[in-house]
Amino acid sequence: MGDRFRVRRAYEEPRPEDGLRVLVDRLWPRGLAKEKAEVDRWPKEITPSTGLRKWYHEAPAERHDEFAGRYRAELDADEAAEPLRELREAAAKGTVTLVTAVKNVDTSHVPILLEHLEEDAG
Repeated sequence: MGDRFRVRRAYEEPRPEDGLRVLVDRLWPRGLAKEKAEVDRWPKEITPSTGLRKWYHEAPAERHDEFAGRYRAELDADEAAEPLRELREAAAKGTVTLVTAVKNVDTSHVPILLEHLEEDAG
């Protein structure tokens, strides 16, 4: 399952091997034309809520652990269940690329989402 999900920055050129391209940011990437992004889905229900995102960006270094816990709780909420299930089903059939505009993917919400998708896939 792990190789079925990939992560790419929104500003990188889309590639045929990306498969299904899913934007996983709540806000559309600044300055990026929708046609150029080639995003197939944009499930905002699985992105960090506006309040959580703003709170985290005030002090990311100090708040990362708490942010991760709060975001996991949002991913466990009912409204995220269907979009998460759809992505897992798509990944069972082919590659799903999580597209993000964040500068530092490693300290963003993306690894948490990826972990959630992969651990609950079985």
